Amino acid sequence: MSLSVDTTLLMISGDGAIPLTWWNVAIAALMLLVAVCVSSALRLRLEQQIIVAGARCFIQLTVLGLVLKRVFATESPVYVLAMAGALGGLAAMEVSRWRSKRTVKGLFWIAFFSIFGSAMLVGLVGATFAMNFDPPLKASLFIPVLGMVLSNSMVGVSLGIDSVLASVDTRRDTLENMLCFGASRWEAVRPIAAEAARTAMLPSITSASITGLIAIPGMMSGQILSGAKVMDAARYQQVILFLIMASVALGTAVSVIMVSFVVIDAQPKLRPELIHLRAAGGNKSSGSGSTGGVATPRSGLSSRTSTIVHLKKWKGGGASEDGRSHCSV
Repeated sequence: MSLSVDTTLLMISGDGAIPLTWWNVAIAALMLLVAVCVSSALRLRLEQQIIVAGARCFIQLTVLGLVLKRVFATESPVYVLAMAGALGGLAAMEVSRWRSKRTVKGLFWIAFFSIFGSAMLVGLVGATFAMNFDPPLKASLFIPVLGMVLSNSMVGVSLGIDSVLASVDTRRDTLENMLCFGASRWEAVRPIAAEAARTAMLPSITSASITGLIAIPGMMSGQILSGAKVMDAARYQQVILFLIMASVALGTAVSVIMVSFVVIDAQPKLRPELIHLRAAGGNKSSGSGSTGGVATPRSGLSSRTSTIVHLKKWKGGGASEDGRSHCSV
């Protein structure tokens, strides 16, 4: 489910844009046959997914266009905030229900708070001071910008959450040893949270670094096609990319820390039984890396190596500051 709102809405004028009909859309849709033929020839078995993706794209953008037409006509901040909340909810649903391979309790609200909160904060600051929107919540301007920021934040948050939960599953021995020998909750969480945040932020950083070298980015292309001045389009694209990078960084940091603190509680104690693998179709199966919440055996070499490393690092530990041991026999 794509939540990005096409940014050509920002500067389209009646004289600059070339009007298209549904016949134009139908002709372009025929190009999907190329992808279907390639999939069939190479036996990729993607034909159904290509057709479904094309149908979803058509339906979702048509509905979005009808909704935005009404919202733009009202110019009411209440409708703008309602639309923003709906987009944030859909983004959180996409992350918690479909994108994440692993899930924990409350993942929807973690994703919603991270994505919607970071996008709204960065979007409002950018609309007010960087793009000079007056008022900042002007529907025809703010919603397209928010849509782009939300969709990119959604991708970053999804990558970050997946990375944290995968790390907890694969590094369980290391984390348990750290806690066993006196590591605090933050000391145990920090390495996996930092790695997850790095993984999630790299795509937006890479995208910004190559923009303008390999291809003209989407927003700039749309504005040029709509008749905007080239340098105005370039400046808008620069502002949007900077807002996206800020929102992805903020949303990712919040989400990976919140998820990390779910799987390592305040005692601190590792709680791998709270992680569930997501089966095909969006259903949950019990116990990531486990059967019924009982962990499957890990590599003995990995366990011994991590034990040696953390015995050295946390020697003298074995109990937390309040005297409670985190080791279990």
